[in-house]
Amino acid sequence: MKSLSHYATTAMVAGIAAVLLSVSGCEGMTRQQKGTATGAVIGGVAGNVLGGGALGTAAGAAVGGVIGHETTK
Repeated sequence: MKSLSHYATTAMVAGIAAVLLSVSGCEGMTRQQKGTATGAVIGGVAGNVLGGGALGTAAGAAVGGVIGHETTK
């Protein structure tokens, strides 16, 4: 059952990531803001897959956001 729960959580995070990525295409955002948002989403998904919980998701999103922010300077 735990693996089913993990897949459901991963699917939910992937859905949220898709929504956030579509929002990141808004014209009102700067290139750096888009990079930060995209990095946070990708990092959050990766953190959830690797960590398997909320802490992994949050840590991945934080690290991904910083990387996205720095690479789009």
